[in-house]
Amino acid sequence: MSLGFRVGVPGMRVRVSTRGVRASVGPRAARVHFGSGRTGVSTGLGPFYAYQSVGGRSGRTTSRRGASSRGPSAAQMTRAARTAERAAQQAERDAAIEQLRDLRRSSTSVHLDQWIPASRPAIPPPPVVNVQAALAQAEAMHLRGVGRLARAQRSAARGAAQADANAYAAAETTRLAAIHADLLSHADGWWNALSGNDEMTVLETVNAAFADNPAAGCAVGLDGTTLSIIMRQQDIDALPDQTPSVTSAGRPTLKLLNKRDRVRWWLHILASNVAATCREAFAVAPGVSRLNVVVISRFSDSRRLGVVLYGSWSRSAVEGATWRSRDDAFRIFDIGEDVECSVRTTSSGNLSTTLKPLDVDSVPALVELITSAEDTESSNALAEWDETLGNPMDISGQAPAFRDPYALITFETWFASRSSLPVAFPQPNSMPLMPMPMPTREYASESSGAAAELAAGQSVEIPETGVRQMDIVLHTSGADVDLSFLLLDSSGHVRDDRDFIFYNHHVAPDQSVRLNGKRLQESGLVESGTVHASAVRPDVARILVVATMDTASRLDFSALNAIDVTMSCSEMRWRFVPAVEKSVRAAVLAEIYRRPGTTPGEQSWKLRAVGQGWADGLSGLARDHGVDIDD
Repeated sequence: MSLGFRVGVPGMRVRVSTRGVRASVGPRAARVHFGSGRTGVSTGLGPFYAYQSVGGRSGRTTSRRGASSRGPSAAQMTRAARTAERAAQQAERDAAIEQLRDLRRSSTSVHLDQWIPASRPAIPPPPVVNVQAALAQAEAMHLRGVGRLARAQRSAARGAAQADANAYAAAETTRLAAIHADLLSHADGWWNALSGNDEMTVLETVNAAFADNPAAGCAVGLDGTTLSIIMRQQDIDALPDQTPSVTSAGRPTLKLLNKRDRVRWWLHILASNVAATCREAFAVAPGVSRLNVVVISRFSDSRRLGVVLYGSWSRSAVEGATWRSRDDAFRIFDIGEDVECSVRTTSSGNLSTTLKPLDVDSVPALVELITSAEDTESSNALAEWDETLGNPMDISGQAPAFRDPYALITFETWFASRSSLPVAFPQPNSMPLMPMPMPTREYASESSGAAAELAAGQSVEIPETGVRQMDIVLHTSGADVDLSFLLLDSSGHVRDDRDFIFYNHHVAPDQSVRLNGKRLQESGLVESGTVHASAVRPDVARILVVATMDTASRLDFSALNAIDVTMSCSEMRWRFVPAVEKSVRAAVLAEIYRRPGTTPGEQSWKLRAVGQGWADGLSGLARDHGVDIDD
């Protein structure tokens, strides 16, 4: 069979382009074009040419897409899934590599920390008692119930208040001076015992310093100027099974941790921990000149505890060595005396991959130390040491809250207790160090009739009695809310953290502002505080009244059914219901601020309703006003 191909029109011309195939017939003066979905005629004469379409589709040609081309194919979906899976695996691998690198850096750099040498404690002097704060409290107490027109009684009350304030200031000054002298005596006694190598003092001091160490350590005895320490090194099996590496192409990857690398890493950790223990012990115990250290760990083959290192280090050797890099930790093996370690070096110069417990029979002191640990539940004499040292004590949350020894007693507490004492003021040791809550009494907000309602932004003048003492009462229902105060300067910041009065610091150092406690009523929670504006420092320009949601609950104001604050004195009472956004977790309810008077040096105090909220709660509000908050 032969191929037949026929051109039926003489003189036909064919043009082929990316737009398709087109044919034309006829002379140039009258030519017909067809093909590629279009038909037209053209004419030309000399340099002139014209074309006119007479049918077919216009515009550019496009390829038609079938239904199968409207989405990715199954193969494309599979490739995309594999790519995403490889990316996720790479991200996990990179995270694991970084974690292992951080673990290696942190575990082998413990010895690079800095320890401040112990010194004689510096006891600060007691603060000066603020007589104005005492006078404000005394006047508020003596003028309570005295009418404004009873001038003679008010004058006598002010005189009695001045006398009581002076007596209170003298009593507190005497009490604080006695506390200061007692603190000095205790500090001197402790320092003399520590520097004189009193055994119990040295052991307690060193063990307190060791409490947060990665490798648990315990000072067990002091012989002259030589301190004996036993340490618990982590088990070699506790190390990860993988370590960071690189592929032949230079890409980061993970590989199995072989025995030799595991031993070297474990030895590096051991050296870093021993060096850190020696450096810290010499820093906190100035009278110690030598350390005898024993390190125990659990062996893989027998699963029993044994000694992996012992040695003796002098102060001059440890303090004279250079500790700048992680590899400097290995110097601890060179600067010690009689150092023995379970990790041996083979004849080829490599580290042995097998750990064996050291024979301590030749060291009588070690034998006596280890055998002195008895455990009725195990035949292993070191089991008790493992239980004691293998799990470092978690001291977080167990330390007693800091108690300011110079905290002032409230005037009302002092006044109430004065009648029971044989002298005109409390003796130094007859009163508690921490301020006590105010005696139960009715606030003006509960007994003075209807309160004047304040709108947000409204300001009112505070009368003289309110400047001396104003009671703040916060009523809430639905959730737990805390009342707090901020003492701000003219720039809107606190002078220091002591100007932040909240549940962990409930009274200002000068007693000018304090929290009085929280109680539960049928209508909800009620928390109160007291402000003596006349007694605050001259640099305090504003006192913010703040409400914050309980930090542990993580709730916001949407959990509240009701909230209002009442501010009152013996003459006036104001109430404010804030309309803050439900999403906030802290709000400034009101502010008490200074206002310059008409004459030079004259000042007055005003109260303004605010109602401004903070979505990030107490921490955000406090930071905005210069308070350093630990998250």
